[in-house]
Amino acid sequence: MEGKKSKKVLIKWLSIIVVILLFVGIGVYIFLTHRTYDKVRVLSTVALERENGEKYVKFWDGILKYSKDGVVFLDKKGKEQWKSSYQMQNPIVSVNGKSAVIVDKGANDLVVLQKQGVKGEIHTSLPVEKAEVSQQGIVSAVLKDEVSSKIVCYDAKGELLVEHITSPTTTGYPLDVAISDDGYTLLISYLFAEQGKIETKIAYYNFDEKTEKKENHLIMEEKYENAIGPTVFFFDNKTSAMVSDNQLYIYEGKDKPQKKTIVKIKEQIENVFHDDKYIGMLLKEDKNYLIKLFDKSGQELFSETVEQAYKNIKVEDGQIIMYDGKKCQIITKAGVHLFNGEMESDISNIISAIGLNKYLVINANGLEEIRLAK
Repeated sequence: MEGKKSKKVLIKWLSIIVVILLFVGIGVYIFLTHRTYDKVRVLSTVALERENGEKYVKFWDGILKYSKDGVVFLDKKGKEQWKSSYQMQNPIVSVNGKSAVIVDKGANDLVVLQKQGVKGEIHTSLPVEKAEVSQQGIVSAVLKDEVSSKIVCYDAKGELLVEHITSPTTTGYPLDVAISDDGYTLLISYLFAEQGKIETKIAYYNFDEKTEKKENHLIMEEKYENAIGPTVFFFDNKTSAMVSDNQLYIYEGKDKPQKKTIVKIKEQIENVFHDDKYIGMLLKEDKNYLIKLFDKSGQELFSETVEQAYKNIKVEDGQIIMYDGKKCQIITKAGVHLFNGEMESDISNIISAIGLNKYLVINANGLEEIRLAK
């Protein structure tokens, strides 16, 4: 009996200790993630082979390094996984989860990438203005020259799937294009300008054979008078958005998208950025700059003042990461100013890493793993 009582007492005290340690751990975590850091501690540095004008972007569980001469996929320790050569004058990259596309803006070449390497190479009939890619590798692009423009879609291997001719007098001038993750739905914003009046039209096209559709695969279109809508995108297969010069519109539905939310933006929109969960805006109000973050239902999560109009802004893993030269600022989705300070060298990119307050920074020294510090 004494042994059983001792065992029960021991279990009781162990349970109390575990609960205490749990609360202490939670308290430490909240403390570390709800304070502002202004310094960093470099944990490791890996030298990178430098090229003229190379840029870096997060892709899968690694990093894409791309330049005018080709692309290299690196793991997060800076080790080369594969590389591919091409010749481009103005390479621009778009990443969507499992796929990426590199386009020679103003020229006629695109390269589709997936984790294993190059999936397809595409040569277009007109110069490429902009291209987006679905997670499945379907590419949508705006092609235009001085006299004509069209919207095209290719599969990951470069086969033409869709060709949609546009005209300023019929469809309008294409401003932006987006494609859903599954590659079935295309969203385009057009601009009309006639007799001194402007109008934006958005149009959804669905290429799933199971979906009931109108002529030319059109499933929905809507017009907005006295508005310019230069930004459209998908959060997921069923949720999409348009940002005009003074409003945010959220649409829901795959077969028949419906407008669900309208958010009025009083300030001047300087920049728009998003991932698959959040949309952020850099806004200017008089001489001040604000960052606002919304979820994909249009609910505002926070509005915070920032010191400057950062050239590089993104939302990644629930954090807004801003950098310009050596200067960097990080704000969490809860509105906590996690970091506000300077690095030792100009930042080419900064990527969230596994571990509390850890990041990967690409700069003149190479690939640095850092931890935020006081």
